[in-house]
Amino acid sequence: MDIKELYKLYQQHPQIPKDSIFLALKGESFDGNKFAASALEKGCSYAIIDEPEYKQDDRFILVDNCLQTFKDLAREHRRQFDIPVIGITGTNGKTTTKELIAAVLSQKYNVLYTQGNFNNDVGVPKTLFRLTKEHEIAVIEMGASHPGDIKTLVETAEPTCGLITNVGRAHLQGFGSFEGVIKTKGELYDFLRSQKDSLIFINADNEYLMDLISDDEEVWLSPYSTDADNQYSCISGEIIACDPFLKFRWREPLMVLEEEGRSTKWHKVQTKLIGSYNIDNLLAAIAVGINFGVDRKKICAALEEYTPSNNRSQMTITEKNHLIVDAYNANPTSMHAALDNFSLIQAEKKMAILGQMGELGEESEKEHRMLVDRLESSGYDEVWLVGDNFKDIACPFRKFHDVEEVKLALKENCPEGFYILIKGSNSNKLFQLPELL
Repeated sequence: MDIKELYKLYQQHPQIPKDSIFLALKGESFDGNKFAASALEKGCSYAIIDEPEYKQDDRFILVDNCLQTFKDLAREHRRQFDIPVIGITGTNGKTTTKELIAAVLSQKYNVLYTQGNFNNDVGVPKTLFRLTKEHEIAVIEMGASHPGDIKTLVETAEPTCGLITNVGRAHLQGFGSFEGVIKTKGELYDFLRSQKDSLIFINADNEYLMDLISDDEEVWLSPYSTDADNQYSCISGEIIACDPFLKFRWREPLMVLEEEGRSTKWHKVQTKLIGSYNIDNLLAAIAVGINFGVDRKKICAALEEYTPSNNRSQMTITEKNHLIVDAYNANPTSMHAALDNFSLIQAEKKMAILGQMGELGEESEKEHRMLVDRLESSGYDEVWLVGDNFKDIACPFRKFHDVEEVKLALKENCPEGFYILIKGSNSNKLFQLPELL
């Protein structure tokens, strides 16, 4: 049975418990093939499996690889909709950028966008299967930790336009090197180059991204920049304040405004985002909104109304402290960006609680040492380091094996009157700390 026939079968059996199709995916600790018979007993009409020994009758559809079949079916479903599909990847900021873009586009369109961080080879197909005839545009987030990951995802989602937020030093163990990160993220550009009339939204200030685009490429570009004098950028902007919430202003190119006889005044936006680094994410959302004809006032309103969630650049004010919680993801690039922003905040007493950075391979010791060196010159009143990657690095800071040790310390003596930066990966579980601070 080929994919088109299998997809027709999928269309005949809606995604509801009864009469649905069971697809046997595998994980590190489970094998969906083992549950295929049980799924049929509970009301599924068919079960797609990839291990012959589990096939009992014609209701069991045997394929070479269930995960690949899942992606192929999702691609076939995506092809039923002739709508713009925006692919987003990058080392940092892709989830925030995706949500900002969705907020802007929702001012004019019915938008399908990735929920949470469903951005891998299971999450992307699941998102695509949510497409319906009511949707007018889709925003698909794509993550990667190994070479070829983005290539696989773009071949599933088939975006018509795309955006790489940035490239940074993350997942080095999987990518092998920083150059490997750049090459893998660039697989989004590679796909778009192969498509007719594709469009790339690009941060013109990022030399690594600009190097991936040569002058002779047959692809449309929509650059954005924090250089207000860059007349070739579709959008330019600059930070007004970051104390602690980011306020900025933006405008379109002067040459475009003059040609159309429109005012050259700036649009000012007061956001609910913490972090000067978010200016690039905001400008990306504006560039996308302008390209798809969203009213400029509505763009500003959407950005002002957006409230971050999931422990990403959130400000929490407790009875004792002001907390900046960025406890979902941490790598050298995002860690230093968070510290850059923290240095801009004026406060009498500052404290940083930082979790170890993972998946750095041979670069781990070097990157953690560089982070500690920076912290030693920061002048913070308190620094707590969480995780064994800090254990052998000599420094004057307090160290903890894990978040449980931190929680015990906070119960014994909780700091008061501080601005506290809480930064780490989700695996550090530092998101458990705000309720104690």
